[in-house]
Amino acid sequence: MRVNGNCKWLVIVLLLAVVSVFFAGCTAGDASGVTPDPKTAGTGFRTVTDSRGVEVQVPENIERVVSVSDGLIEGGTMFALGVGDKIVAHGSSCIPGGKGNWTYSYSTTDGIVNGTGGKHVEGVLMPPHLNDLPPQVMNHNMAMNYETLCSLEPDVVIMRPGCCTVPTTDSDKIEKTIRTLESLGIPLVVLHSPNCYDRPNLKIISDEINIIGEVFGKEEEAERIAGCLESRLEMIKERTGNIPEEEKSKVLMFGLSSYNAQYGYPTNGPGVSYGLGTTESYMVEGIVNAKNAYRSDIGSYQMLSTEQVLALDPDVVVLSTWCGHHPADELYHSTNYQNLHLLSAVENNRVASLPFMPCNCVRRLEYPIELMVIANAAYPERFSDIDQGEWLLSFYMDVYGVDEVTAKALRSAQWMDWCADE
Repeated sequence: MRVNGNCKWLVIVLLLAVVSVFFAGCTAGDASGVTPDPKTAGTGFRTVTDSRGVEVQVPENIERVVSVSDGLIEGGTMFALGVGDKIVAHGSSCIPGGKGNWTYSYSTTDGIVNGTGGKHVEGVLMPPHLNDLPPQVMNHNMAMNYETLCSLEPDVVIMRPGCCTVPTTDSDKIEKTIRTLESLGIPLVVLHSPNCYDRPNLKIISDEINIIGEVFGKEEEAERIAGCLESRLEMIKERTGNIPEEEKSKVLMFGLSSYNAQYGYPTNGPGVSYGLGTTESYMVEGIVNAKNAYRSDIGSYQMLSTEQVLALDPDVVVLSTWCGHHPADELYHSTNYQNLHLLSAVENNRVASLPFMPCNCVRRLEYPIELMVIANAAYPERFSDIDQGEWLLSFYMDVYGVDEVTAKALRSAQWMDWCADE
């Protein structure tokens, strides 16, 4: 076995005591990277500088990877780089088995509407032999299972603070986790998502992609993928950049809450909205050049009452993944939201739905799709020349390097065929 001495020692200790270190927050500390024996330095290793600014020595030939992320690493970048088959485990409580097969259901006056077949991107792209990944290295209480981690003998661990799995609430805990992982002698690469910074900026995702590219020696391909994402962002920004203040559409980013009971969330309102300072608000105002209908700067999101939503009366409603996927038809026809049928956006058929994603705490490679949905819903006349269904196929083929058949499977898995139907 390739388990190093430190890892073997920890496995023995774990048989005597349970070791649980809870994830949370982002670190700005000066933790040192894992350094190989000086005799082997420069031979069979490459140096990668991660988001902390720490130089980490990783093997040139990486075969086994553990990712702790909600999909940017295992769900997008690694498959786009052609190294997705190297994943041996993940640390996300949002991606069971890396595959998932979600459903949705809601009541209408005509009966029950059911949707099935929703998958994460990796659920479509993952080779069959990887569908039965070993147990997660982290449980639903966000505690690392170091015994499982060591038994997997990873060549590298890549972790992304600032997501649902590793939230940004307690930097001390995440620093402790990083120190523990590094003490095992396993190379640890830390990425900082846009949520780790005071001001949202989606181009930070390009930095993450480029770091992952360096880990696998795929720098040119990583740069190409990052360019694909940024070029689409810039296209949207250019088309909407000259809209005067008085003509800006008022957009409500809204997560319906009918399913919240099963997840333990309060159900004292029809849904949550994202206030100023969130990445969602940045997408609406900073890129699409529309106006966030919810002007609160308290917290990242807030549960709203029916009266509050009606008072906002946005021009456009964009439904996000919030404890489940919610198609536009749910807001149009569900009896759970019949009081919201008075909204101007509902009456004018200006409700759109974002693609299904595992956890929507932070953006993934699909963020240009979200931007296109928001922009087209806010300013359809400025995107009348773009067929959204075909645009989506082009996005999947360019970013993931797949053929049209696979691109259509991805579009369906993310429940975005409504674009083609339009």
